[in-house]
Amino acid sequence: MAEKIVIDAENGIMGRVASFAAKQALLGKEVAVVNSEKSLVSGDRFVNIERRKELRRLNAINPSKGPFFSKLADKMMKRSIRGMIPDFRKGRGKQVFGMIRCYSGIPEELKNAKAIKIETKKMPPKVMTLGDLSRSL
Repeated sequence: MAEKIVIDAENGIMGRVASFAAKQALLGKEVAVVNSEKSLVSGDRFVNIERRKELRRLNAINPSKGPFFSKLADKMMKRSIRGMIPDFRKGRGKQVFGMIRCYSGIPEELKNAKAIKIETKKMPPKVMTLGDLSRSL
C-alpha cells in the first residue's frame, strides 16, 4: 500500500497546491487534499469569474460530449491537479490520477491525520477563495 499524505489547501494558492499534490502522486503517494474551498485563486475577481463562465459556455454546443467543467470547489481543484499530470487518460497518468482525492472541508476519516500546509510567503494583491468562485458561477 502506498504512503498516504494529507494536504491542507486553506490559504494556499490553488496552482501551488495542485502542483505539489501532482508531484507527490507521481512519486507514488496517495494524496488527499482537504479544505479545497478555502484555497486561494490569484487574479482579479471579475476576470476569474468571467473566464470560468466562458469555459462553461463551451459546453453549450453539445453538452453530451463536453468539455465538462464543474461548479464544485473540490472538483475544480481536482481538475487543476489533473492538468499537471502527464497523460491522465491512460497508463501511468491514469493510475496516478486515481490516487488523488479532493474534499471540501475535512472528512471524518481524515480529522486526526497530520496535514501538510502549503502557504505562500508573499500574498498576491488580488485573491479570492475557490469557494467564492464556485458560488458565483
